[in-house]
Amino acid sequence: MTALPPPGAPPASDPVSEQYEHGRDILGVEHGLDAVDLVQLDEETMELNMGPQHPSTHGVLRLVLNLDGEVVRECRPDIGYLHTGFEKDFERHNYQQCIPYTDRMDYLAPLFNNLGFSLAVERLLGIDVPPRAQYLRVIMCELCRIASHLIWYGTSALDLGATTPFIYAWRDREKLLDINELVSGVRMHTSFIRVGGLLADVPDEFYGMVNEVVRTFPRLIDEHELLLTKNPIFRERTVGLGVISAEDAMNYGATGPMLRGSGVPYDLRKAHPYSSYDHFDFDVPIGRRGDVYDRYLVRMQEMRESVRIIEQALNNLPDGPVNTADRRVALPPRNELNTSMESLIYHFKLVTEGFRPPAGQVYEAVESPRGELGFYVVSDGSNRPYRCKVRAPAFSNLSTLPHMVRGELIADVVAVIGSIDILLGDVDR
Repeated sequence: MTALPPPGAPPASDPVSEQYEHGRDILGVEHGLDAVDLVQLDEETMELNMGPQHPSTHGVLRLVLNLDGEVVRECRPDIGYLHTGFEKDFERHNYQQCIPYTDRMDYLAPLFNNLGFSLAVERLLGIDVPPRAQYLRVIMCELCRIASHLIWYGTSALDLGATTPFIYAWRDREKLLDINELVSGVRMHTSFIRVGGLLADVPDEFYGMVNEVVRTFPRLIDEHELLLTKNPIFRERTVGLGVISAEDAMNYGATGPMLRGSGVPYDLRKAHPYSSYDHFDFDVPIGRRGDVYDRYLVRMQEMRESVRIIEQALNNLPDGPVNTADRRVALPPRNELNTSMESLIYHFKLVTEGFRPPAGQVYEAVESPRGELGFYVVSDGSNRPYRCKVRAPAFSNLSTLPHMVRGELIADVVAVIGSIDILLGDVDR
């Protein structure tokens, strides 16, 4: 035990405290005890905390940067500040009750989470979804992809000082959220895609609103590109920055625009079609250099391809039901509830207890705006998942950041982060 100093004696010397009380940083500016974001490691290197940022930016992310002047020598992402615990929550709820949790993992593209989880559970059950529901799933997901890319476009440009793209992106995204509100009653966390089909069929106004998107969005995307694609300042800030090769991107497990920007044409909608994506004609945009600018170009072209898919799905939308007829999942017809006690009891049990997939394990993945979003679901035969592990694309894509910013200027780190399009709800599950 250390003895306390006698009353009136000067405090013991503390080199760390002295450093912050009386020291100066490399610019010669005096700092006090609260200046803990900057630590001088040696004569040439200092350690700097970048973040954690406010949730209204790219998420609650902290980067520990080792700097040689303004050059990044090392970057260590520190995650976990969001600590949502979604995967554990799945074990406490029946399968349909898990859908709202999936909405909130990737809160900018919630329908992809609905779809990935539903496909996994449907495979466990061995049920087929009606063609009309599959086409509507595709339409809603591609609308959601455009909305997610618009947020990326606006916020990434804002990070670099361009304010007009942010305003334009929000203007156009609102038109897509209007469609979400029409079909589900809410604008973001729709829970529209359910195990076995959809929440409900779409109303008559849906067709006109989607047709308006198909008609106008190619021109609106042209407007977005007019602001940035050939802008000399934007190109100066993005071309040749944050380069990652195809081999390195694959080794890090990057997917989506991060991987395609490096020249790898891997897209689950083509490689492993799901929900009738093999019925549609579309291209997979790829980059050449694997830099921030190529990832920008890939996402801009992806929005155009999404419009193509939506137009084809809408023009060929099948008739019929939007939910499976399998009685293990489907609620009894409403007109039976007034005449059949058995139907009423079954309705009550299915809503309160849920269904029970057979014991087994499956992995199903979809192509989200950020890449491969996979759900590994384990069933023990009960009405709740025994385990649900999510392969979140943002988690793997974020692991590329230290590689891409090494040797770059600290002022360019935020541009590289924006090009990854991370979402911390997708990372901290």
